Amino acid sequence: MSQPIPPIVLPPVENPEMEKAWLETNLRQWLNEEFVPELINDTIAARASQIFIRQRLEGENDLGSLVIAIVTEMQSFDFQKSFYSEFAIANAVSDLILKSMGINTCCGG
Repeated sequence: MSQPIPPIVLPPVENPEMEKAWLETNLRQWLNEEFVPELINDTIAARASQIFIRQRLEGENDLGSLVIAIVTEMQSFDFQKSFYSEFAIANAVSDLILKSMGINTCCGG
């Protein structure tokens, strides 16, 4: 029988401003490199990092729950001027966080 994947729990936030800035910068870079650099990418990166850090400050450290929070809250965002959706953004945030922890996100590694 297969084993469930254990949750990934982040350490409590120590420097929220720095963590938010890191995520916003790296997410914006990812958005601009994945397709075409657009001004809306700045807004998307700012909003997603704001949701992420607010959840962290409220004590949420489970990466899966953080991803769901981003999907849920970004549903009200107008993505008409973007190539992306709330799911793509939440997945990108997850990948960026995992890579920063040294976890390979490709191919189940």
